[in-house]
Amino acid sequence: MRELTYVARHTVEWREAPDPTLRSDQEAIVAPVAATSCDVDSAILAGHGFIAPPFALGHECVARVVDIGAAVTAVAPGDLVVVPWSVNCGTCDHCRAGLTAHCTSVPHMAMYGAPIGGNWGGLFSDLVRVPWADAMLVPLPTGLDPVAMASASDNWSLSWRLVAPHLKNRPGARVLVVARGSIGLYVCDIARALGASDVLYVDPDPGHRRIAEGYGARTAETIEPVHRGFDLAVEATGRVDQLALAVKSLAPEGFCESAGNHFRPGELPLLDMYLTGVTLRIARDNVRDHIPDALELASSGKVAPERVVSHVLDWEQLPDALPEKHLKPVFVRDAT
Repeated sequence: MRELTYVARHTVEWREAPDPTLRSDQEAIVAPVAATSCDVDSAILAGHGFIAPPFALGHECVARVVDIGAAVTAVAPGDLVVVPWSVNCGTCDHCRAGLTAHCTSVPHMAMYGAPIGGNWGGLFSDLVRVPWADAMLVPLPTGLDPVAMASASDNWSLSWRLVAPHLKNRPGARVLVVARGSIGLYVCDIARALGASDVLYVDPDPGHRRIAEGYGARTAETIEPVHRGFDLAVEATGRVDQLALAVKSLAPEGFCESAGNHFRPGELPLLDMYLTGVTLRIARDNVRDHIPDALELASSGKVAPERVVSHVLDWEQLPDALPEKHLKPVFVRDAT
């Protein structure tokens, strides 16, 4: 088989690798049919990552099940499934507590798309081994488009987690979104659908702002801190100055969710945060625990994640098209 391999800044290529095989009766082999780039993939391709190439890339896809072990009961060959980005067993204490990104059955941070916690390959590959199929794979609900939901492995489900629990606890909350990629746009869509009273989306890209406006958000190219302006702030830029802007704009006891990959250091306004009593969470998502709820919302008809998809491209275009600057390209193939 082939796996798309990051080899240098703005450069990926197909490399041959052995076909994966079942190593236990709990495993599955899947073939991605709609795969997309995560916001962090853009940073990696731009050379901002902290892991030296080469390595197999990709950790967002909908796939078709090709083969399963004898003990697998949740999926069958031919099923369309969401493949979560992190590798998890489903039975350790952390997994049972919903902390699937911290599974203790694998090395810390085990994931697809980067050789962290072992080498698990990438989801821009012709075939992928899933070590705990029943724990990891989530069937795609009937009626959902694999292209629209290619990001359910990470960014779409992460975006659900960034806002849905907060809006449940604070109905009608005011939401600030400071972003540069797909996560912020998904957040606008979900926040509107779940009853936010106000959504302000801040992004210098006019095309992104138009999408956010289509979701009913107010938009701005840049802003100064809005004193006590928002109950919830979501930062997804990877820039500490933008994270500082977000926390400075919170109302007392407000909450800031940072989904940015902060590869560069910086300073936060800790005294302001202390005086306001804000809560800041910076975290990778325990995505497997949230995929079902995120897919349920997608099935409700209240959201339109397909609007964020910027391009639908053929699988064979991956080496040439992935390094180009696209908001959310989805690469598709027929893997029946």
